[in-house]
Amino acid sequence: MKLKSLLVNPEKKIILLIVLLLVVFSLSKIPSVVSWGNASNYKNYSVRTTVNVTNSYPEILNVSCNNGTSFTLNAGTTKTIDCIVEIRDYNGWNDINYANATFYYYLNESSDPNDNNEHYTNGSCINTSNDGQYLANWTCSFDVWHYAFNGTWEVNSTVNDSYGAQDNDYGNATIDALLALNVTPVINFGNMAVTDTSTSSEQANITNFGNVDINVTVFGFGGDDVVSGAGFAMLCEQRNLTLPNERFDLSSATGYAAMTKISGIANQTGLTVIRQTNDSQQEINATYWRLHINLTTNPFGICNGTVVFSAESP
Repeated sequence: MKLKSLLVNPEKKIILLIVLLLVVFSLSKIPSVVSWGNASNYKNYSVRTTVNVTNSYPEILNVSCNNGTSFTLNAGTTKTIDCIVEIRDYNGWNDINYANATFYYYLNESSDPNDNNEHYTNGSCINTSNDGQYLANWTCSFDVWHYAFNGTWEVNSTVNDSYGAQDNDYGNATIDALLALNVTPVINFGNMAVTDTSTSSEQANITNFGNVDINVTVFGFGGDDVVSGAGFAMLCEQRNLTLPNERFDLSSATGYAAMTKISGIANQTGLTVIRQTNDSQQEINATYWRLHINLTTNPFGICNGTVVFSAESP
């Protein structure tokens, strides 16, 4: 349609005007970008949402034992292991009101019964520090016996807040191998004269005080100093007893001539003492000792010496 024809034709001018009005009206019906509150025509209305969370669950951030380093148990007795449970509670550190923990060998289960070899529990951990806001440290301690398994252990802790909300998490620790023993304190041969040989064996018991099987070695020296007593079994008031005259065996029935001569160098006894597994029964093996008072050195008086027993890996 040409513009000239529109100008000279009034009917066509009216049609064009109607089309333009319809276009303008249609554009006015498209909605604008949504904004908070009502639109001018109330067809769109945006509503805010809100809530007040009155209790946040406690969160265990970390569980560690012995500052994250491995540890060695105490020979023949217990060692206290402290495990720290780091907790955050947005209601405040003092909203945490309870924590417990289980310390167990990794092949064990947290729910298994207590056993000194592999499983310990603490149902009353204590709050030991806080940051004054949201963070608190709770300490869970365990008195672990010397024969507890060496290797990887796990600690499983559960914490509660005053609303009864809980969290649970795990950490781990490493117990080192402990080679340790205890021995009868004195081997006393009683009264003997020069040229005498022990008529019976004196027993020296070896107890495994560690958490692994051990082999036992022995060596000896005179008196209580390894340097000045080297080469002697005992130092006497007059003269001395030489090492080959003190002997041992693993059987009380073995005669003196067949026994092993002690030397100044550590030698295997052939004795193995297994680790303790029964909570009420230690593992103990015995060695048997005899002595000959030789005429060559012709000693006299009170004689004293030292026998060193050592625990070695099998």
